[in-house]
Amino acid sequence: MKNLLSMEHLSNEEIMMILNRAQHFENGGNPVLQREFHVANLFFEPSTRTKTSFEMAERRLGCTVIPFDAEFSSTTKGETLYDTVKTLEMIGIDAVVIRDKEDEYYNELLEGIGCAVINAGDGAGQHPSQSLLDLYTIQKEFGRFEDLNITIVGDISHSRVAKSNATALTRLGANVRFLCPPAWAGNFEAAHSWDEVLEDSDVIMLLRIQHERHSVSKNFSKESYHAEYGLTIEREQRMKERAIIMHPAPVNRDVEIADALVECSRSRIFEQVRNGVFTRMAILETILKGRDQYDNSYTKCEATQ
Repeated sequence: MKNLLSMEHLSNEEIMMILNRAQHFENGGNPVLQREFHVANLFFEPSTRTKTSFEMAERRLGCTVIPFDAEFSSTTKGETLYDTVKTLEMIGIDAVVIRDKEDEYYNELLEGIGCAVINAGDGAGQHPSQSLLDLYTIQKEFGRFEDLNITIVGDISHSRVAKSNATALTRLGANVRFLCPPAWAGNFEAAHSWDEVLEDSDVIMLLRIQHERHSVSKNFSKESYHAEYGLTIEREQRMKERAIIMHPAPVNRDVEIADALVECSRSRIFEQVRNGVFTRMAILETILKGRDQYDNSYTKCEATQ
C-alpha cells in the first residue's frame, strides 16, 4: 500500500490488516520500521483531532515530524499543491498527510510524486483514516461487522465520514442506513424519522452540520434541529441495550446530541479519539514499511544494472 486516498481503494483484507495492527499497538506492541522516516502534515482546513492524532502517531513510530504551516507556506503565493509536495519530497520527506477543501485533490499528485500521500480529508469526498478508526471502534465493541445495523445521522451529502464509512461498512457486511433532512441525503436513500431506525440500531453515528459547505442557509435553528434530528435523552432511552453512540467530532452539544449524552455509558466519542492514534500508527507503519521495501527493491535493481 503506497498511499491511502480513499476507502474505495482498500480491500477488505487490507482493512482488517490495519485494524489488527491497531490492536497490536493498543496492546503495547512495537513498530517494525527499519529506519527513521520524515513526515509532513499539510492541513489547509482547520483540524484538532486528525492533525494532532497523526502527529502523535508519527512520533510514537519514531518518525521525524517536519513542521508545515499552511498559512505561511508558498501556497499563499499561488504555488500549486503539486509543487509544494514535490518540493517537500526533494527536501527528503517520505510521506505527506494532507487535508484540503477540494474533492479528490490528490489526483494531481498521482503522477510525478514519489513520496507517500495520506488523505486526511478531501472536501466532501473521503476521510479514510477516520473511517478506519471508526471501524476499529466498532470491531472492539462487537467483534464483527456482519449484520450490524449502523445508522448515520445528519449532514450526509457533505460528509466525507458518511461516504467513507458507507463504502467500508457495507462491504464488510453491515447494514448501513441514513437519517437526515430530505435535502441532505445527496445520492443516498435516507429515512426522515427516528422511528424508522432508532430501536434496532446497533450503532448511532452522528454527524456535525457542515455549515461551511452549504451554498445556501438551511432553515434549521439549533433547537429545531435537535428536536427533529438530534439524539435526545428520550431517544437514547429507546436504544437497544448494547447499542453505542459515535461521532467523529467536533461535537455541537445540544444540536446533534444532548449534552448529557456526550460522555454517557453508551458514548464512544472520546474513545474514538484514543483509537485514532493506534489506527493512524497502523496506517503510517503499513505505508512506510511498504515504501522501505519498494526503495530497497529499487536500489537492488539499480545495483544489478
